[in-house]
Amino acid sequence: MTIAAEAADLLLLARSRHPVDRERLLDAIVALCDRADIDEIVRPGVRELVGSVFLSLVAEAEKDIRRRLAEKIGPAPWAPPALINVLALDEIEIAGPIIAASPVLQDHDLIRLLVESTLDHQIAIARRGRLSAPVVEAILRQHEPAVLTALAGNDTAEITPSAMERLVEESRGVAAMRSPLARHPRLSSDLAQRLYLWVGQSLRAALVERFRLDAAALDAALALAVREAHAAIDGLPPAQARSDAEREALEGRLVDKLSDAGELRPSFLLRALREGRLCLFVTAIARLGGFEAGHIRRAIDSDRPELLALACAAIGVDRGAFPTILEAVRDLNQGRPGGGAEAGRRATGAFGPFDADIAGVAFRKAVSTV
Repeated sequence: MTIAAEAADLLLLARSRHPVDRERLLDAIVALCDRADIDEIVRPGVRELVGSVFLSLVAEAEKDIRRRLAEKIGPAPWAPPALINVLALDEIEIAGPIIAASPVLQDHDLIRLLVESTLDHQIAIARRGRLSAPVVEAILRQHEPAVLTALAGNDTAEITPSAMERLVEESRGVAAMRSPLARHPRLSSDLAQRLYLWVGQSLRAALVERFRLDAAALDAALALAVREAHAAIDGLPPAQARSDAEREALEGRLVDKLSDAGELRPSFLLRALREGRLCLFVTAIARLGGFEAGHIRRAIDSDRPELLALACAAIGVDRGAFPTILEAVRDLNQGRPGGGAEAGRRATGAFGPFDADIAGVAFRKAVSTV
């Protein structure tokens, strides 16, 4: 039987809701995907008929059938573009194999997906093998920390020297990017020296060994920056003597210096709160987590302390330290975030068991609804 005839029979099965027909349909699709006579499939007319079968199936099929279809048709070069683009926008379990492997997806398809799809889809795109420079550029324009982290770990992407420089700069505020960037084959010696300023000790040692950096000179520059930053914090005039704009600008520069020196850590948050510097706390936690400062302010002004807990979990704050942070924030912020003691206790559930990256994604999604 020719593929055209088989496709016509499949179209009849695709319109049936009977469980037996659905299984027969799936078995037939698997067999079709395994066929060797691809030349017939790509003939005009036959390809359209095959596409109509698949689109009919996708429109009505259960999730499991769509997932199995995506796994089989993902690598197929003859797959109808309309079907591939529909599956790429489906739930991530279905879209994942398509985004990862389909040769049908073109640069313009991937760039459109970056705009229209969920964060999970965007991460899958950033992990796709051999991403072109235009898609890399589209990812960089979005400034989404989780997606940038996925791109930093993609050794096969076409990352130009200027794109790599921007990734290194983004890693100042996104700690998860630093480890993959330190090992990236396209990292240059000049960028390694810049990255050295805000990575931990083990990554510094790896960069020194790989690029033969002058660790003593770099460490001296770090120590000087840290001393200047701490001296500047200690010498700040009282908050009442400064306008909001002046305070934010000063404290933003201080956080930048500490971050550049690799000395901006979760423990700094408690120091800022103990000194009554809520604005400094907001700026620091935003930088540590790669969040928008406005989102942190929205979280601490809400009646949902679990939002602050998610932000803290995302940057590595210990569960045991959170009640102290929450109490200090409430003292400085007129009792907000609200919810009382019971809400504060429930908020500790934000600390796991799951990775910090998941907490960061959950924070961004939750705070956008406040």
